[in-house]
Amino acid sequence: MKNSNVAVIAIGGNSLIKDARHQTVPDQYQAAGETCAHIARLIKAGWNVAVSHGNGPQVGFILRRSELAAHELHEVPLDACGADTQGAIGYALQQNFYNQFNQLGLQKSAVTVVTQVEVSRDDPAFKNPSKPIGSFMDEAKAMRRRNEEGWEVVEDAGRGWRRVVPSPTPLRIVEEEIIKNLIAAGVVTIAVGGGGVPVVADEQGNLSGVAAVIDKDLASALLANVLGAEVFIISTEVEKVALNYRQPNERPLDRINLAQAKEYLAEGKHFAKGSMAPKIQAVINYLERGGGKAIITNPENIERAVAGETGTHIIP
Repeated sequence: MKNSNVAVIAIGGNSLIKDARHQTVPDQYQAAGETCAHIARLIKAGWNVAVSHGNGPQVGFILRRSELAAHELHEVPLDACGADTQGAIGYALQQNFYNQFNQLGLQKSAVTVVTQVEVSRDDPAFKNPSKPIGSFMDEAKAMRRRNEEGWEVVEDAGRGWRRVVPSPTPLRIVEEEIIKNLIAAGVVTIAVGGGGVPVVADEQGNLSGVAAVIDKDLASALLANVLGAEVFIISTEVEKVALNYRQPNERPLDRINLAQAKEYLAEGKHFAKGSMAPKIQAVINYLERGGGKAIITNPENIERAVAGETGTHIIP
């Protein structure tokens, strides 16, 4: 069942960290504020909105601090890092929304739901960890962490060794009923941050966190389906998706359908695996599960894209 005027907006890393020179918490807060301003105007136009966000760099910062402080303090498990960043980034977004609503004269509230996302303990990803996290190590340290702590480690493009963790498929948003109720009440809801904290269920249905990373866009697409969102928006670095990106024959896409999206993705040459490909896959998942329409654009063009003036629109 589709909910008209409900939008799920997945904001990307550039909405929080613009470049290597602007990584501090105040820098991230300011960047988040710019994105919130665009979303707030969409909300003023009558949309009920759920917002998700990335957290890769922020988790990396926590892991690095944890490593540096290991001689004095316990290290922070990966699932707790995910929860920490959901809270911290959610706080920055909530406060920015509060201030935007105040400036716009809107009687609106924003809230963060620290979200758990269930994955299967039998997901093939657990046998093939592929997501690099944390800081670079020399080979000796990488082998020591592998032998002593069971880490999976890989050499990363000549830059050093890194830990890799599984990236399983999101199956269920544990707090989905709470999120549904908040959206129905008109509350701007920040959820599934960083793809959610990955959890698995035992035979009795009890949950526990696992050392894994869920793709943010795949989890956001699931959220959009759960909410019956009329539109699923992925905010990223580019105004439009392009074929032959950054090539002389680059061709921006204004409007494509599900079949075309699947064809372009299957060709394997248009969308980079670490950036646009998972976004296109997330859109495909959303539409195949009965979603309405997806839009990919950059933060400053969200309002114009929803009005049909720009962005890449993907329809069933």
